[in-house]
Amino acid sequence: MPAQAPGKYYGSEPRPFPNELLAFSWAALAQELGVTEDGAFNMAWIAVDRHVAAGRGERIAFRFLGEDERRSELSYRELAQLSDRFGNALTALGIGRGDCVFLLCERRCELYVAVLGALKIGAVVSPLFPAFGPEPIRNRMAQAGGKLLLTTSSAYRRKVLPIREQLPALQHVVLIDDLGAGPQAATLDWDSLLDAAPDRPALVPTAAADSALLHFTSGTTGTPKGALHVHQAILSHYATARQALDLQVDDVFWCTADPGWVTGMSYGILAPLAIGATSVVDVGDFDAVRWLTLLEREGVTVWYTAPTALRLLIKGGPGLFAGRHFPALRRIASVGEPLNAEAVAWAEASFGQTIRDTWWQTETGAIMLANTQSAKPGAMGRPLPGVVAHLVRRRGDSAVDGLESPEMLGEKGEEAVGEAVGELALETPWPSLFRAYLGQPERYRACFAGNLYLSGDLVRRDADGDFWFVGRSDDVIKSAGHLVGPCEVERVLMAHPAVAEAGVIGKPDALAGATIKAFVTLKHDVVASEALRSELLAHARRQLGPAVAPREIAFAECLPHTRSGKIMRRLLRARELGEPEGDNSTLE
Repeated sequence: MPAQAPGKYYGSEPRPFPNELLAFSWAALAQELGVTEDGAFNMAWIAVDRHVAAGRGERIAFRFLGEDERRSELSYRELAQLSDRFGNALTALGIGRGDCVFLLCERRCELYVAVLGALKIGAVVSPLFPAFGPEPIRNRMAQAGGKLLLTTSSAYRRKVLPIREQLPALQHVVLIDDLGAGPQAATLDWDSLLDAAPDRPALVPTAAADSALLHFTSGTTGTPKGALHVHQAILSHYATARQALDLQVDDVFWCTADPGWVTGMSYGILAPLAIGATSVVDVGDFDAVRWLTLLEREGVTVWYTAPTALRLLIKGGPGLFAGRHFPALRRIASVGEPLNAEAVAWAEASFGQTIRDTWWQTETGAIMLANTQSAKPGAMGRPLPGVVAHLVRRRGDSAVDGLESPEMLGEKGEEAVGEAVGELALETPWPSLFRAYLGQPERYRACFAGNLYLSGDLVRRDADGDFWFVGRSDDVIKSAGHLVGPCEVERVLMAHPAVAEAGVIGKPDALAGATIKAFVTLKHDVVASEALRSELLAHARRQLGPAVAPREIAFAECLPHTRSGKIMRRLLRARELGEPEGDNSTLE
Protein backbone atom coordinates (compact mmCIF):
# COMPACT_ATOMS: atom_id res chain seq x y z
CA MET A 1 0.00 0.00 0.00
CA PRO A 2 1.49 3.37 -0.97
CA ALA A 3 0.55 5.06 2.32
CA GLN A 4 2.66 2.53 4.21
CA ALA A 5 5.78 2.69 2.04
CA PRO A 6 9.01 2.93 4.05
CA GLY A 7 10.39 6.44 4.25
CA LYS A 8 7.03 8.27 4.13
CA TYR A 9 6.78 10.29 7.35
CA TYR A 10 4.41 12.86 8.79
CA GLY A 11 5.93 15.52 11.00
CA SER A 12 9.66 16.09 11.05
CA GLU A 13 12.07 13.56 9.63
CA PRO A 14 13.18 10.94 12.18
CA ARG A 15 15.97 12.17 14.38
CA PRO A 16 17.73 10.54 17.32
CA PHE A 17 16.60 10.94 20.88
CA PRO A 18 18.46 13.58 22.91
CA ASN A 19 21.63 12.23 24.48
CA GLU A 20 20.21 12.47 27.99
CA LEU A 21 17.42 10.07 27.01
CA LEU A 22 19.68 7.60 25.25
CA ALA A 23 22.12 7.63 28.14
CA PHE A 24 19.51 7.24 30.85
CA SER A 25 19.36 4.30 33.23
CA TRP A 26 16.48 3.27 35.42
CA ALA A 27 18.62 3.78 38.54
CA ALA A 28 19.53 7.32 37.46
CA LEU A 29 15.87 8.04 36.71
CA ALA A 30 14.88 6.87 40.19
CA GLN A 31 17.42 9.23 41.73
CA GLU A 32 16.03 12.07 39.59
CA LEU A 33 12.65 11.40 41.20
CA GLY A 34 14.13 11.43 44.69
CA VAL A 35 14.14 7.70 45.39
CA THR A 36 16.51 4.76 45.05
CA GLU A 37 15.49 1.39 43.73
CA ASP A 38 16.84 -0.38 46.83
CA GLY A 39 15.30 1.99 49.38
CA ALA A 40 11.82 3.20 50.31
CA PHE A 41 9.78 3.52 47.11
CA ASN A 42 6.14 4.55 46.83
CA MET A 43 4.50 5.57 43.56
CA ALA A 44 1.95 7.82 45.28
CA TRP A 45 4.72 9.81 46.97
CA ILE A 46 6.48 10.20 43.61
CA ALA A 47 3.22 11.22 41.92
CA VAL A 48 1.97 13.75 44.46
CA ASP A 49 3.86 14.42 47.69
CA ARG A 50 7.18 14.94 45.90
CA HIS A 51 5.75 18.03 44.22
CA VAL A 52 4.39 19.42 47.49
CA ALA A 53 7.76 18.91 49.18
CA ALA A 54 9.43 20.80 46.32
CA GLY A 55 7.11 23.80 46.69
CA ARG A 56 4.87 22.97 43.73
CA GLY A 57 1.79 22.10 45.76
CA GLU A 58 -0.40 24.89 44.39
CA ARG A 59 -0.19 23.59 40.83
CA ILE A 60 -3.46 22.09 39.55
CA ALA A 61 -3.34 18.30 39.37
CA PHE A 62 -6.85 17.59 38.03
CA ARG A 63 -9.55 19.64 36.37
CA PHE A 64 -12.87 17.77 36.57
CA LEU A 65 -15.55 18.56 33.98
CA GLY A 66 -19.12 17.47 34.68
CA GLU A 67 -21.78 16.70 32.10
CA ASP A 68 -23.73 19.72 33.38
CA GLU A 69 -20.73 21.97 32.56
CA ARG A 70 -19.78 22.24 36.21
CA ARG A 71 -16.05 22.17 36.80
CA SER A 72 -13.80 21.81 39.80
CA GLU A 73 -10.06 21.71 40.33
CA LEU A 74 -7.79 19.85 42.72
CA SER A 75 -4.27 21.06 43.47
CA TYR A 76 -1.35 18.78 44.23
CA ARG A 77 -1.44 19.94 47.87
CA GLU A 78 -5.16 19.18 48.19
CA LEU A 79 -4.65 15.81 46.51
CA ALA A 80 -1.84 14.99 48.93
CA GLN A 81 -3.95 15.93 51.96
CA LEU A 82 -7.08 14.08 50.85
CA SER A 83 -5.16 10.94 49.89
CA ASP A 84 -3.44 11.03 53.29
CA ARG A 85 -6.84 11.12 54.97
CA PHE A 86 -8.14 8.21 52.91
CA GLY A 87 -4.98 6.21 53.54
CA ASN A 88 -5.33 6.78 57.28
CA ALA A 89 -9.01 5.80 57.09
CA LEU A 90 -8.04 2.54 55.40
CA THR A 91 -5.48 1.85 58.12
CA ALA A 92 -8.13 2.41 60.78
CA LEU A 93 -10.30 -0.17 59.00
CA GLY A 94 -7.52 -2.74 59.15
CA ILE A 95 -6.51 -2.46 55.48
CA GLY A 96 -2.75 -2.71 55.08
CA ARG A 97 0.14 -3.74 52.89
CA GLY A 98 -0.77 -6.28 50.24
CA ASP A 99 -4.54 -6.03 50.84
CA CYS A 100 -6.56 -5.52 47.67
CA VAL A 101 -8.74 -2.42 47.33
CA PHE A 102 -11.22 -2.41 44.43
CA LEU A 103 -12.65 0.72 42.82
CA LEU A 104 -15.98 0.75 40.95
CA CYS A 105 -17.11 4.25 40.03
CA GLU A 106 -17.06 6.86 37.31
CA ARG A 107 -14.27 9.36 36.73
CA ARG A 108 -14.77 11.62 39.74
CA CYS A 109 -12.55 13.20 42.37
CA GLU A 110 -13.01 10.46 44.97
CA LEU A 111 -11.68 7.78 42.61
CA TYR A 112 -8.37 9.60 42.10
CA VAL A 113 -7.98 10.34 45.80
CA ALA A 114 -8.68 6.68 46.66
CA VAL A 115 -6.09 5.34 44.22
CA LEU A 116 -3.34 7.42 45.78
CA GLY A 117 -4.46 6.94 49.38
CA ALA A 118 -4.50 3.15 49.00
CA LEU A 119 -1.06 3.17 47.34
CA LYS A 120 0.35 5.26 50.16
CA ILE A 121 -0.36 2.55 52.73
CA GLY A 122 0.91 -0.30 50.56
CA ALA A 123 -2.48 -1.67 49.52
CA VAL A 124 -2.92 -3.11 46.02
CA VAL A 125 -5.27 -1.06 43.83
CA SER A 126 -7.51 -2.84 41.32
CA PRO A 127 -9.81 -0.63 39.21
CA LEU A 128 -13.02 -2.01 37.72
CA PHE A 129 -14.86 -0.74 34.64
CA PRO A 130 -17.91 1.26 35.79
CA ALA A 131 -20.04 -0.59 33.22
CA PHE A 132 -19.26 -4.03 34.65
CA GLY A 133 -22.20 -6.15 35.72
CA PRO A 134 -22.33 -8.35 38.83
CA GLU A 135 -20.56 -11.40 37.36
CA PRO A 136 -17.31 -9.75 36.16
CA ILE A 137 -17.18 -7.86 39.46
CA ARG A 138 -17.59 -11.07 41.44
CA ASN A 139 -15.07 -12.92 39.30
CA ARG A 140 -12.31 -10.36 39.76
CA MET A 141 -12.90 -9.63 43.43
CA ALA A 142 -13.08 -13.33 44.28
CA GLN A 143 -9.80 -14.03 42.46
CA ALA A 144 -7.99 -11.28 44.35
CA GLY A 145 -9.71 -11.67 47.70
CA GLY A 146 -10.64 -7.98 47.68
CA LYS A 147 -11.08 -6.65 51.22
CA LEU A 148 -12.53 -3.22 50.44
CA LEU A 149 -14.64 -1.81 47.63
CA LEU A 150 -15.18 1.86 46.85
CA THR A 151 -18.30 2.47 44.78
CA THR A 152 -21.48 4.52 44.43
CA SER A 153 -24.81 3.78 46.07
CA SER A 154 -26.42 3.04 42.70
CA ALA A 155 -23.71 0.59 41.62
CA TYR A 156 -23.78 -1.04 45.04
CA ARG A 157 -27.52 -1.70 44.98
CA ARG A 158 -27.61 -2.94 41.38
CA LYS A 159 -24.30 -4.79 41.03
CA VAL A 160 -22.67 -5.57 44.37
CA LEU A 161 -25.46 -6.28 46.86
CA PRO A 162 -26.71 -9.29 44.82
CA ILE A 163 -23.24 -10.93 44.98
CA ARG A 164 -21.90 -9.72 48.34
CA GLU A 165 -22.50 -13.06 50.06
CA GLN A 166 -20.31 -14.69 47.40
CA LEU A 167 -17.36 -12.49 48.41
CA PRO A 168 -16.32 -13.74 51.85
CA ALA A 169 -13.08 -11.71 51.82
CA LEU A 170 -14.93 -8.43 51.33
CA GLN A 171 -14.91 -6.66 54.70
CA HIS A 172 -15.89 -3.09 53.85
CA VAL A 173 -17.87 -1.24 51.19
CA VAL A 174 -17.35 2.53 51.07
CA LEU A 175 -20.02 4.56 49.30
CA ILE A 176 -19.04 7.84 47.68
CA ASP A 177 -22.63 9.04 47.77
CA ASP A 178 -24.99 7.59 50.36
CA LEU A 179 -28.20 7.91 48.37
CA GLY A 180 -30.49 5.36 49.85
CA ALA A 181 -28.33 2.31 50.52
CA GLY A 182 -29.22 2.68 54.18
CA PRO A 183 -27.44 1.42 57.29
CA GLN A 184 -28.94 -2.05 56.86
CA ALA A 185 -26.73 -2.49 53.79
CA ALA A 186 -23.58 -2.60 55.98
CA THR A 187 -21.76 0.17 54.13
CA LEU A 188 -19.52 3.07 55.12
CA ASP A 189 -19.84 6.70 54.06
CA TRP A 190 -16.92 8.39 52.28
CA ASP A 191 -17.37 11.82 53.86
CA SER A 192 -17.70 10.43 57.37
CA LEU A 193 -14.59 8.27 56.91
CA LEU A 194 -12.47 11.19 55.75
CA ASP A 195 -13.80 13.55 58.43
CA ALA A 196 -12.79 11.07 61.14
CA ALA A 197 -9.36 10.31 59.68
CA PRO A 198 -6.30 12.11 61.05
CA ASP A 199 -4.70 14.75 58.86
CA ARG A 200 -1.15 13.42 58.90
CA PRO A 201 1.11 11.69 56.35
CA ALA A 202 -0.23 8.24 55.60
CA LEU A 203 2.89 6.82 53.97
CA VAL A 204 3.82 3.28 54.95
CA PRO A 205 7.35 2.23 53.93
CA THR A 206 7.09 0.30 50.66
CA ALA A 207 9.80 -1.00 48.36
CA ALA A 208 10.20 -0.80 44.60
CA ALA A 209 9.19 -4.45 44.16
CA ASP A 210 6.14 -4.29 46.43
CA SER A 211 2.80 -4.98 44.72
CA ALA A 212 0.83 -1.86 43.81
CA LEU A 213 -1.59 -2.36 40.89
CA LEU A 214 -3.72 -5.28 39.73
CA HIS A 215 -5.13 -4.99 36.20
CA PHE A 216 -7.40 -7.68 34.80
CA THR A 217 -7.18 -8.44 31.11
CA SER A 218 -9.80 -10.68 29.54
CA GLY A 219 -8.97 -13.85 27.66
CA THR A 220 -10.74 -15.66 24.85
CA THR A 221 -11.72 -18.44 27.22
CA GLY A 222 -11.49 -19.08 30.92
CA THR A 223 -11.23 -16.51 33.68
CA PRO A 224 -9.71 -13.05 33.18
CA LYS A 225 -6.00 -12.75 33.92
CA GLY A 226 -4.95 -10.51 36.79
CA ALA A 227 -1.64 -8.83 35.87
CA LEU A 228 0.22 -7.64 38.97
CA HIS A 229 2.46 -4.55 38.83
CA VAL A 230 4.76 -3.03 41.44
CA HIS A 231 5.56 0.47 42.76
CA GLN A 232 8.65 0.66 40.57
CA ALA A 233 6.36 0.78 37.50
CA ILE A 234 6.00 4.54 37.86
CA LEU A 235 9.56 4.91 36.55
CA SER A 236 8.31 3.59 33.21
CA HIS A 237 5.18 5.75 33.35
CA TYR A 238 7.28 8.86 33.94
CA ALA A 239 9.96 8.08 31.35
CA THR A 240 7.58 7.08 28.57
CA ALA A 241 5.26 10.05 29.15
CA ARG A 242 8.25 12.25 28.37
CA GLN A 243 9.62 10.15 25.52
CA ALA A 244 6.47 9.11 23.66
CA LEU A 245 3.98 11.85 24.64
CA ASP A 246 6.45 14.71 25.14
CA LEU A 247 4.52 15.51 28.32
CA GLN A 248 5.93 18.46 30.30
CA VAL A 249 5.18 20.15 33.58
CA ASP A 250 3.24 23.07 32.06
CA ASP A 251 1.02 20.91 29.82
CA VAL A 252 -2.75 20.52 29.96
CA PHE A 253 -3.13 16.80 29.32
CA TRP A 254 -6.19 14.76 28.39
CA CYS A 255 -6.09 10.98 28.45
CA THR A 256 -9.55 9.79 27.40
CA ALA A 257 -9.15 6.25 28.77
CA ASP A 258 -11.18 5.17 31.78
CA PRO A 259 -9.05 4.32 34.86
CA GLY A 260 -10.68 0.90 34.78
CA TRP A 261 -8.28 0.13 31.93
CA VAL A 262 -4.50 0.12 32.29
CA THR A 263 -4.07 3.20 30.08
CA GLY A 264 -6.43 5.21 32.26
CA MET A 265 -4.41 4.29 35.34
CA SER A 266 -0.89 4.52 33.90
CA TYR A 267 -1.41 7.63 31.75
CA GLY A 268 -4.67 9.05 33.06
CA ILE A 269 -3.46 9.21 36.68
CA LEU A 270 0.13 8.24 37.44
CA ALA A 271 2.24 9.52 34.54
CA PRO A 272 0.89 13.10 34.37
CA LEU A 273 1.10 13.38 38.16
CA ALA A 274 4.69 12.17 38.15
CA ILE A 275 5.50 14.78 35.51
CA GLY A 276 3.65 17.51 37.43
CA ALA A 277 1.22 18.36 34.61
CA THR A 278 -2.48 19.31 34.81
CA SER A 279 -4.93 16.61 33.68
CA VAL A 280 -8.40 17.22 32.32
CA VAL A 281 -10.93 14.62 33.48
CA ASP A 282 -14.22 14.42 31.59
CA VAL A 283 -16.93 12.47 33.39
CA GLY A 284 -19.03 12.00 30.26
CA ASP A 285 -18.92 9.32 27.60
CA PHE A 286 -17.86 9.93 24.03
CA ASP A 287 -19.71 12.71 22.24
CA ALA A 288 -18.07 14.18 19.15
CA VAL A 289 -19.21 17.77 19.66
CA ARG A 290 -18.44 17.71 23.38
CA TRP A 291 -14.96 16.30 22.82
CA LEU A 292 -14.02 18.88 20.21
CA THR A 293 -15.41 21.66 22.40
CA LEU A 294 -13.40 20.36 25.34
CA LEU A 295 -10.17 20.24 23.34
CA GLU A 296 -10.70 23.80 22.18
CA ARG A 297 -12.09 25.41 25.34
CA GLU A 298 -9.77 23.78 27.88
CA GLY A 299 -6.61 24.50 25.91
CA VAL A 300 -5.51 20.87 25.83
CA THR A 301 -1.88 20.67 24.72
CA VAL A 302 -1.31 16.89 24.76
CA TRP A 303 -4.11 14.45 23.90
CA TYR A 304 -3.88 10.66 24.31
CA THR A 305 -6.85 8.75 22.91
CA ALA A 306 -8.00 5.62 21.07
CA PRO A 307 -8.19 5.09 17.30
CA THR A 308 -11.86 4.14 17.72
CA ALA A 309 -12.66 7.64 19.00
CA LEU A 310 -10.69 9.21 16.17
CA ARG A 311 -12.58 7.12 13.61
CA LEU A 312 -15.88 8.19 15.15
CA LEU A 313 -14.81 11.80 14.72
CA ILE A 314 -13.91 11.06 11.10
CA LYS A 315 -17.27 9.36 10.63
CA GLY A 316 -18.98 12.53 11.86
CA GLY A 317 -17.80 14.44 8.82
CA PRO A 318 -15.89 17.70 8.28
CA GLY A 319 -18.83 19.79 9.47
CA LEU A 320 -17.86 18.99 13.07
CA PHE A 321 -14.76 21.15 12.67
CA ALA A 322 -16.44 24.21 11.16
CA GLY A 323 -15.19 27.33 12.92
CA ARG A 324 -13.04 25.39 15.41
CA HIS A 325 -9.41 26.13 16.19
CA PHE A 326 -6.95 24.27 18.40
CA PRO A 327 -3.96 26.59 18.81
CA ALA A 328 -2.82 25.01 22.09
CA LEU A 329 -2.82 21.41 20.83
CA ARG A 330 0.73 20.31 20.01
CA ARG A 331 0.71 16.52 20.47
CA ILE A 332 -1.82 13.78 19.68
CA ALA A 333 -1.06 10.14 20.44
CA SER A 334 -3.15 7.00 20.10
CA VAL A 335 -3.29 3.65 21.83
CA GLY A 336 -5.36 0.49 21.89
CA GLU A 337 -5.64 -0.57 18.25
CA PRO A 338 -3.45 -0.01 15.18
CA LEU A 339 -3.92 3.44 13.69
CA ASN A 340 -4.63 3.48 9.96
CA ALA A 341 -2.69 5.85 7.72
CA GLU A 342 -5.84 7.70 6.62
CA ALA A 343 -6.51 8.75 10.21
CA VAL A 344 -3.04 10.29 10.37
CA ALA A 345 -3.68 12.30 7.19
CA TRP A 346 -7.12 13.33 8.52
CA ALA A 347 -5.57 14.65 11.74
CA GLU A 348 -3.09 16.74 9.79
CA ALA A 349 -5.98 18.32 7.91
CA SER A 350 -8.35 18.68 10.90
CA PHE A 351 -6.05 19.58 13.79
CA GLY A 352 -2.88 20.67 12.05
CA GLN A 353 -1.17 17.88 14.00
CA THR A 354 -0.09 14.37 13.20
CA ILE A 355 -1.14 11.42 15.38
CA ARG A 356 1.67 9.37 16.86
CA ASP A 357 0.70 5.77 17.48
CA THR A 358 2.01 3.88 20.51
CA TRP A 359 2.19 0.17 21.29
CA TRP A 360 2.11 -1.57 24.64
CA GLN A 361 0.08 -4.09 26.62
CA THR A 362 -1.43 -4.52 30.06
CA GLU A 363 1.50 -6.84 30.78
CA THR A 364 4.18 -4.34 29.74
CA GLY A 365 2.60 -1.70 31.97
CA ALA A 366 3.84 1.24 29.89
CA ILE A 367 4.53 2.30 26.30
CA MET A 368 7.23 0.21 24.65
CA LEU A 369 7.17 1.32 20.98
CA ALA A 370 6.08 4.69 19.62
CA ASN A 371 6.29 7.18 16.81
CA THR A 372 8.20 9.98 18.48
CA GLN A 373 9.72 12.92 16.58
CA SER A 374 8.02 11.74 13.39
CA ALA A 375 5.19 9.42 12.45
CA LYS A 376 5.23 6.89 9.63
CA PRO A 377 1.49 6.54 8.90
CA GLY A 378 0.19 3.16 10.03
CA ALA A 379 3.36 2.09 11.86
CA MET A 380 3.70 1.22 15.54
CA GLY A 381 7.00 3.09 15.61
CA ARG A 382 10.28 2.08 17.20
CA PRO A 383 11.40 0.97 20.67
CA LEU A 384 11.79 3.77 23.20
CA PRO A 385 15.08 4.34 25.05
CA GLY A 386 15.55 1.53 27.54
CA VAL A 387 13.48 -0.90 25.43
CA VAL A 388 15.17 -3.60 23.33
CA ALA A 389 12.86 -5.35 20.84
CA HIS A 390 13.37 -8.55 18.83
CA LEU A 391 11.35 -10.66 16.42
CA VAL A 392 11.21 -14.35 17.23
CA ARG A 393 9.64 -17.54 15.97
CA ARG A 394 8.38 -20.09 18.44
CA ARG A 395 9.13 -23.67 17.46
CA GLY A 396 6.32 -25.24 15.46
CA ASP A 397 4.60 -21.90 14.88
CA SER A 398 3.32 -22.11 11.31
CA ALA A 399 2.30 -18.45 11.37
CA VAL A 400 5.90 -17.38 10.74
CA ASP A 401 7.43 -20.38 8.98
CA GLY A 402 9.21 -18.26 6.40
CA LEU A 403 11.53 -16.48 8.86
CA GLU A 404 15.28 -16.60 8.86
CA SER A 405 16.43 -17.97 12.19
CA PRO A 406 20.16 -17.53 12.67
CA GLU A 407 20.15 -17.60 16.44
CA MET A 408 18.51 -20.08 18.79
CA LEU A 409 16.50 -18.74 21.71
CA GLY A 410 16.71 -21.46 24.34
CA GLU A 411 14.04 -24.07 23.82
CA LYS A 412 11.29 -21.64 22.91
CA GLY A 413 12.10 -20.25 19.51
CA GLU A 414 14.47 -18.51 17.17
CA GLU A 415 15.33 -14.90 16.55
CA ALA A 416 14.66 -12.99 13.33
CA VAL A 417 16.98 -10.19 12.22
CA GLY A 418 16.67 -7.49 9.58
CA GLU A 419 13.47 -6.95 7.60
CA ALA A 420 11.14 -9.71 8.73
CA VAL A 421 7.83 -10.77 10.29
CA GLY A 422 7.67 -12.47 13.65
CA GLU A 423 6.42 -12.35 17.20
CA LEU A 424 7.45 -9.22 19.05
CA ALA A 425 9.66 -10.04 22.04
CA LEU A 426 11.17 -7.56 24.51
CA GLU A 427 14.30 -7.92 26.61
CA THR A 428 13.57 -7.99 30.32
CA PRO A 429 13.52 -6.49 32.85
CA TRP A 430 12.02 -3.00 32.87
CA PRO A 431 10.22 -1.35 35.82
CA SER A 432 6.61 -1.68 34.65
CA LEU A 433 6.83 -5.31 33.50
CA PHE A 434 4.10 -7.31 35.24
CA ARG A 435 5.32 -9.66 37.97
CA ALA A 436 2.61 -12.33 37.96
CA TYR A 437 -0.73 -13.49 36.67
CA LEU A 438 -2.66 -13.75 39.89
CA GLY A 439 -2.97 -17.44 40.83
CA GLN A 440 -1.80 -18.61 37.38
CA PRO A 441 1.99 -19.23 37.61
CA GLU A 442 2.16 -21.57 34.59
CA ARG A 443 0.37 -19.05 32.40
CA TYR A 444 2.84 -16.41 33.57
CA ARG A 445 5.92 -18.54 32.87
CA ALA A 446 4.64 -19.25 29.35
CA CYS A 447 5.05 -15.53 28.55
CA PHE A 448 8.83 -15.73 28.80
CA ALA A 449 11.74 -17.38 27.02
CA GLY A 450 15.04 -16.80 28.76
CA ASN A 451 15.35 -13.03 29.18
CA LEU A 452 12.61 -12.27 26.64
CA TYR A 453 8.96 -11.40 27.19
CA LEU A 454 6.89 -12.91 24.37
CA SER A 455 4.10 -10.49 23.52
CA GLY A 456 1.92 -12.79 21.40
CA ASP A 457 1.70 -10.00 18.79
CA LEU A 458 2.94 -10.67 15.26
CA VAL A 459 4.62 -7.64 13.71
CA ARG A 460 6.61 -6.69 10.62
CA ARG A 461 9.88 -4.80 10.87
CA ASP A 462 10.62 -2.76 7.75
CA ALA A 463 13.97 -1.78 6.26
CA ASP A 464 14.01 1.47 8.27
CA GLY A 465 13.56 -0.36 11.58
CA ASP A 466 9.93 0.67 12.08
CA PHE A 467 7.49 -1.94 13.36
CA TRP A 468 4.04 -2.63 11.85
CA PHE A 469 1.30 -4.58 13.57
CA VAL A 470 0.18 -7.76 11.75
CA GLY A 471 -2.16 -9.27 14.34
CA ARG A 472 -2.39 -11.31 17.48
CA SER A 473 -0.84 -14.72 16.94
CA ASP A 474 -4.27 -16.28 17.37
CA ASP A 475 -5.84 -13.76 14.91
CA VAL A 476 -3.58 -14.50 11.95
CA ILE A 477 -5.46 -16.31 9.17
CA LYS A 478 -3.96 -19.06 7.02
CA SER A 479 -5.82 -19.06 3.70
CA ALA A 480 -4.79 -21.31 0.79
CA GLY A 481 -1.21 -21.32 2.06
CA HIS A 482 -1.10 -17.55 2.55
CA LEU A 483 -0.69 -16.01 6.00
CA VAL A 484 -3.04 -13.05 6.33
CA GLY A 485 -2.82 -10.48 9.13
CA PRO A 486 -6.27 -8.97 9.74
CA CYS A 487 -4.83 -5.49 10.27
CA GLU A 488 -3.38 -5.46 6.75
CA VAL A 489 -6.80 -6.13 5.23
CA GLU A 490 -8.50 -3.68 7.58
CA ARG A 491 -6.05 -0.90 6.66
CA VAL A 492 -6.82 -1.36 2.96
CA LEU A 493 -10.57 -1.29 3.50
CA MET A 494 -10.33 1.83 5.66
CA ALA A 495 -8.36 3.52 2.90
CA HIS A 496 -11.60 3.54 0.84
CA PRO A 497 -13.41 6.88 1.27
CA ALA A 498 -16.71 5.19 2.21
CA VAL A 499 -15.36 3.11 5.12
CA ALA A 500 -15.10 4.31 8.70
CA GLU A 501 -13.93 1.08 10.33
CA ALA A 502 -13.33 -2.57 9.45
CA GLY A 503 -12.93 -5.86 11.28
CA VAL A 504 -11.62 -9.02 9.58
CA ILE A 505 -11.92 -12.71 10.51
CA GLY A 506 -11.15 -16.06 8.96
CA LYS A 507 -13.98 -18.51 8.21
CA PRO A 508 -13.20 -22.24 8.03
CA ASP A 509 -13.13 -23.54 4.48
CA ALA A 510 -12.63 -27.18 3.43
CA LEU A 511 -10.52 -26.24 0.41
CA ALA A 512 -8.58 -23.12 1.46
CA GLY A 513 -8.39 -23.78 5.19
CA ALA A 514 -9.96 -20.37 5.80
CA THR A 515 -11.49 -17.57 3.77
CA ILE A 516 -11.48 -13.89 4.66
CA LYS A 517 -14.64 -12.10 5.75
CA ALA A 518 -14.75 -8.40 6.54
CA PHE A 519 -17.26 -6.42 8.57
CA VAL A 520 -17.31 -2.69 7.79
CA THR A 521 -19.02 0.39 9.15
CA LEU A 522 -19.62 3.30 6.78
CA LYS A 523 -19.09 7.03 7.14
CA HIS A 524 -22.02 9.21 8.13
CA ASP A 525 -23.15 10.17 4.62
CA VAL A 526 -22.69 6.79 2.93
CA VAL A 527 -25.56 4.34 2.26
CA ALA A 528 -24.90 0.60 2.10
CA SER A 529 -25.72 -1.09 -1.19
CA GLU A 530 -24.79 -4.10 -3.29
CA ALA A 531 -22.96 -1.78 -5.66
CA LEU A 532 -20.83 -0.48 -2.78
CA ARG A 533 -20.16 -4.03 -1.57
CA SER A 534 -18.88 -4.95 -5.05
CA GLU A 535 -16.81 -1.79 -5.17
CA LEU A 536 -15.17 -2.57 -1.83
CA LEU A 537 -14.42 -6.15 -2.84
CA ALA A 538 -12.81 -4.91 -6.05
CA HIS A 539 -10.85 -2.25 -4.15
CA ALA A 540 -9.46 -4.88 -1.77
CA ARG A 541 -8.54 -7.24 -4.63
CA ARG A 542 -6.65 -4.48 -6.44
CA GLN A 543 -4.70 -3.50 -3.34
CA LEU A 544 -4.12 -6.91 -1.77
CA GLY A 545 -4.41 -9.42 -4.57
CA PRO A 546 -7.06 -12.13 -4.84
CA ALA A 547 -5.32 -14.51 -2.43
CA VAL A 548 -5.45 -12.06 0.50
CA ALA A 549 -8.54 -9.96 -0.24
CA PRO A 550 -11.81 -10.76 1.53
CA ARG A 551 -14.35 -12.93 -0.27
CA GLU A 552 -17.23 -11.55 1.80
CA ILE A 553 -18.06 -8.12 3.12
CA ALA A 554 -20.87 -7.47 5.59
CA PHE A 555 -22.12 -3.99 6.48
CA ALA A 556 -22.59 -3.29 10.19
CA GLU A 557 -23.92 -0.37 12.21
CA CYS A 558 -21.02 -0.77 14.62
CA LEU A 559 -18.26 -3.24 15.51
CA PRO A 560 -17.77 -4.78 18.96
CA HIS A 561 -14.99 -3.06 20.90
CA THR A 562 -13.45 -3.38 24.29
CA ARG A 563 -13.78 -0.25 26.38
CA SER A 564 -10.11 0.37 25.60
CA GLY A 565 -10.96 0.63 21.90
CA LYS A 566 -9.77 -2.72 20.53
CA ILE A 567 -11.96 -4.42 17.93
CA MET A 568 -13.04 -7.78 19.36
CA ARG A 569 -12.30 -9.95 16.33
CA ARG A 570 -12.78 -13.11 18.34
CA LEU A 571 -16.31 -11.94 19.11
CA LEU A 572 -17.00 -11.30 15.42
CA ARG A 573 -15.69 -14.78 14.68
CA ALA A 574 -17.66 -16.45 17.46
CA ARG A 575 -20.91 -14.78 16.38
CA GLU A 576 -20.32 -15.62 12.74
CA LEU A 577 -19.60 -19.28 13.51
CA GLY A 578 -22.06 -19.75 16.37
CA GLU A 579 -19.27 -20.49 18.87
CA PRO A 580 -19.09 -19.60 22.59
CA GLU A 581 -18.22 -15.93 22.99
CA GLY A 582 -15.88 -16.36 25.97
CA ASP A 583 -15.27 -13.54 28.45
CA ASN A 584 -17.13 -10.43 27.28
CA SER A 585 -16.80 -8.46 30.51
CA THR A 586 -14.73 -5.72 28.83
CA LEU A 587 -17.13 -5.32 25.89
CA GLU A 588 -17.93 -1.66 25.29
